Amino acid sequence: MAERLRNDEASVIDDIFALYHKRIFRFSISYLKNDNDAYDIVQDVFIKVWENRLTLNPDTNFDAYIFTITKNALFSLFRKRLTEKKYLDYLSELTISNNHDTEKQTDYIFLQQKYEELVEKLPTKRKEIFLMSRKTGLSNKEIALRKGISEKTVEDHLSKSLAFLKKQFSNHGILMVLFYFLFVE
Repeated sequence: MAERLRNDEASVIDDIFALYHKRIFRFSISYLKNDNDAYDIVQDVFIKVWENRLTLNPDTNFDAYIFTITKNALFSLFRKRLTEKKYLDYLSELTISNNHDTEKQTDYIFLQQKYEELVEKLPTKRKEIFLMSRKTGLSNKEIALRKGISEKTVEDHLSKSLAFLKKQFSNHGILMVLFYFLFVE
């Protein structure tokens, strides 16, 4: 594989993908517990393999190479999430510590109302699934069982709901975007 990559054979990436993508996904999902994130890791791994193809040692143990890239991609994602979480925790703490500030409470109430208006604009079934997830705290599996649909359908509805809300919030400025990341996602 390494030699074919070094020779810049375009078809080799298809062969590598067929051989490794399921293993990378299973390995990633075991740590991430989220299909979308695991698929992103799979994509990142194959991008990295392709980007580094010309510098690859022909004697490389390809299993070890793929594992290392996958592990590094996971660590990178964890570091990114940790940094984001620390920042969001900081913002949340600021909001809580300044609770007596009337202007901030007014902003929060406005944002909460805007959020509820946007949720109301979701198609009926999508709104039900979104509220079951966010307000009731049900897992995708529990929602699927209650609604008599597949987990994939639940994930699709949630993904489309979040994309809609994120787009709408981003159209209303930074305050709305912060609200989205702190209280919606």
